[in-house]
Amino acid sequence: MQIVGYDATEGGLLVSDCDGAVDGAADRSGPPESTAVPVEYVPLDPGADLDYRLGDRHCAGIVTDDGHRSCDDPDAPYCTAHTSTWVCARCTGTCLKDEMDCFDDHAVYLAAFAPDTFKIGVTKEWRLETRLREQGADRGAHLRTVENGRIAREIEAGLADEIPDRVRVPTKRAGLGRTVDEAAWADLLAGFDPRATVEFDYGLDLAERPVAETIATGRIRGTKGRLLVVDHGGSTYAVDLRDLVGYEVTHGGTDRRLQSSLGAFG
Repeated sequence: MQIVGYDATEGGLLVSDCDGAVDGAADRSGPPESTAVPVEYVPLDPGADLDYRLGDRHCAGIVTDDGHRSCDDPDAPYCTAHTSTWVCARCTGTCLKDEMDCFDDHAVYLAAFAPDTFKIGVTKEWRLETRLREQGADRGAHLRTVENGRIAREIEAGLADEIPDRVRVPTKRAGLGRTVDEAAWADLLAGFDPRATVEFDYGLDLAERPVAETIATGRIRGTKGRLLVVDHGGSTYAVDLRDLVGYEVTHGGTDRRLQSSLGAFG
């Protein structure tokens, strides 16, 4: 089996039924050919137990409607042939595509990550709360809606000099179990007059600082965006789901010696 993807909105892993990587994938002239195998969606529900032991890691291949096609390139989580570039992620309002296809209404938003990290972002209006959840935001503010993605990206680019447009996972992990600085959030919002605000509770109920680890073993507390929080061996761990992608896994749980918890919050 191999972990080949994850769901950062609802919390889940995509686990391929492959019995190892396809042979002959070292030719990087194009994606290797392999037989598609079934993919299981493993929900990361609070209270459930994970018991995967991590083995070798290599390219996760590709998941299509037909299933998972494996790749044995050692680059992980994806090799060059299986790394896609989504040009919209770099868009500043000057479209990089041959044809513009983001004509849906777009929301410009602010996201807050405990305790005091904020970002500007854009997304299709209908998926605003979904986008905030998949990023693991603690708070969100809908600033305005515009008629297409080009205008939204222009607004975002204009504000990105003052407000970051991305937040790294280690920063989000450092905020686990902490609360948003109310004064700092209020000061930021005061300059925008948002249309609506929202708060999220991920139900992690943390009493101690989680340790950063790459494991797929333990009693699940829950997920917060890309972060999976599990209890194992008397300690609590925070795992970046992307760091699991590409690992071959077997049932049985980890046998590695892990760092213990960092202690209760001060």
